[in-house]
Amino acid sequence: MINLFQPQVGAEELDAVAGVFADRWLGHGPRTEAFEAAFAAHLGVPAENVVFLNSGTAGLFLATESLGLGPGDEVVLPSLSFVAAANAVVTTGARPVFCDADARTLNPTAEDVERALTPRTRAVIVLHYGGQPGDIEAVAALCRERGVTLIEDAACSVASRVRGRAAGTFGDLAMWSFDAMKVLVTGDGGMIYVRDPEQAARVRRLAYHGLVRPSGFGYAKVSSRWWELDIPEPGRRVIGNDLTAAIGAVQLRRLPDLVARRREIVARYDRELAGLDGVLLPPPLPEGHESTHYFYWVQTDPEIRDQVASDLYAEGVYTTFRYAPLHRVPAYATDGAPVLPSSDRAAERTLCLPLHPGLSDADVLTVAAALRKAVASRRAEVAA
Repeated sequence: MINLFQPQVGAEELDAVAGVFADRWLGHGPRTEAFEAAFAAHLGVPAENVVFLNSGTAGLFLATESLGLGPGDEVVLPSLSFVAAANAVVTTGARPVFCDADARTLNPTAEDVERALTPRTRAVIVLHYGGQPGDIEAVAALCRERGVTLIEDAACSVASRVRGRAAGTFGDLAMWSFDAMKVLVTGDGGMIYVRDPEQAARVRRLAYHGLVRPSGFGYAKVSSRWWELDIPEPGRRVIGNDLTAAIGAVQLRRLPDLVARRREIVARYDRELAGLDGVLLPPPLPEGHESTHYFYWVQTDPEIRDQVASDLYAEGVYTTFRYAPLHRVPAYATDGAPVLPSSDRAAERTLCLPLHPGLSDADVLTVAAALRKAVASRRAEVAA
């Protein structure tokens, strides 16, 4: 089976893990701090403003919790988002308000966001679909103008930029995911960035039980009673550790090559599928935009999309659609569900093809040939 995602790990990552084992310290420690500093340098932000976590989802929950959201508050986010974003909103007592997105880029425009704003809007969460930054500059300007906090869900965008500026640094908070299906992988893990230094320090505390300082061995030199706890407010334990940070540091060094191979695969898909009747390819990136190329998606008639996916699976090619519109998910669907025609249109037509550096050129040709065959066959059936 040609997989949709596949982590790229090997000898360098194994050596890094062996070093952690040799030091006999697997928890939060110097490798975690070094990974945070390296990732901050990658973003171009201060190291103290980023925190390594056990998942990107933990970053979403920390972001919404740190804003003090509650009943009566609203958070606008695209319906074409991963469910973790909506979950992070509702657990605070606030209400997620779903906005539409462009049917081709699957990213919300500033106009999509603006239509969903109300006097009760406290924050906006924007996903960079498939690693494309989308309309983030205009959305950030809109949020500043309205005095609304902008949270960037940059899970797919670890190497994305707009005019040299890293995705995730346009808003007030952002998080990245390093799970086993992402571009930079640590098995499980994530990073959160908080623009305001004081809020960043608070988020760091909340990520580790709310402790102002840890109470362990490392603090015995600076406190005569290092076992005592200083917790001004409760938190949870969602910090990363040296074992996964060691993997992440290697992955970060390899990131340019990993993304370059993804870019080559995207270009090959573009060439092989150009002019295919009944299929739309991802729109070209705007000038000045750089993508992480997490997804490669095609769009076809809704009458055949599901059958095409089944045909590809039968040929040993796994595809899927990310992300199901949240305003249609049972947990969030209501009788008064918003009318989001572009999101619905995209959800009925879009299929994500395999995309990861482990694909050979022959694999890409196999996927393209299988897609051409399936689309032609299913379109002929409909025409008949």
